Amino acid sequence: MYDAVIFALLKQALETLLWITAPMLVVAIVVGVIISLIQNLTSIQDQTFSFVPRLVVIFIVFLVSFPWIIKILVNFTTLLFRDFSPFIR
Repeated sequence: MYDAVIFALLKQALETLLWITAPMLVVAIVVGVIISLIQNLTSIQDQTFSFVPRLVVIFIVFLVSFPWIIKILVNFTTLLFRDFSPFIR
């Protein structure tokens, strides 16, 4: 009984983590590929040229998606406490 509850909560936590990190990961991959293409076309091999734009874009995506992330985390926390309410005496 308790194993099924624990695995269901773990599955839900991992799904929530994937939903939260997906926008930043997708943008990081897209920006990384674009910068890699630019580096190959121009023969620029500077490490900061690939790191700084990716960092800036990920930070902007984080700021834009922050309200959505908070909403998802609040919903997850509410469901988590609701699932544990039968176990609290």
